[in-house]
Order: sequence, then C-alpha cells, then structure tokens
Amino acid sequence: MSAAAERKEQPLSMRLPSSDIDIIDRAARLRGRSRTDFIREAAVRAAEATILDQSPVRMSAEGFQAFVEALSAEPTPVSEIVAVLNRRAPWEREG
Repeated sequence: MSAAAERKEQPLSMRLPSSDIDIIDRAARLRGRSRTDFIREAAVRAAEATILDQSPVRMSAEGFQAFVEALSAEPTPVSEIVAVLNRRAPWEREG
C-alpha cells in the first residue's frame, strides 16, 4: 500500500480575504493555537452544533409527559445557588 493510500488526513483548501485571515490569526494566537488547529476546531464545533440542532429528540409518550410536567412544575430553589446570589461581590465589600 502506498504512503498516500495510508494517509488518513484529507487536505482542505479555501480562499479567504486578508481581513478574515487577520482575525483568525489573532484569535488563534490568543488561544495559543496554530491557524490550522484553530480553524479545524472551530469548523468541527460548528458542524457538530449544526448536526445536533437538526437531530430530532425521540422519546416515548410517557417520557414526553414527564418532560412537560418537569417544565411546568413550580421551580425549586437550589440552596447553593441562592447563597452565591445573595453573597456580596468583592467590589461591594468593605476593606
């Protein structure tokens, strides 16, 4: 088998305006990534989100009824979150 046949990566090429490259490079530097890694990660993340957005959620009639009841129920406070929300912010504290 030739080296080309064993290669698992596929090339992807695109033409972009310099302004797009500049912003991509800036963002990649902020993340400490190469341009290629940054674009690959962003593209895969966007593709996964698109697929998930288009994927139907399937459940039984009983499961759906339980879901609707959970959404319709009176909210129950979570004590840990209430405590955090009642805490004064560091810039509001004295001294």
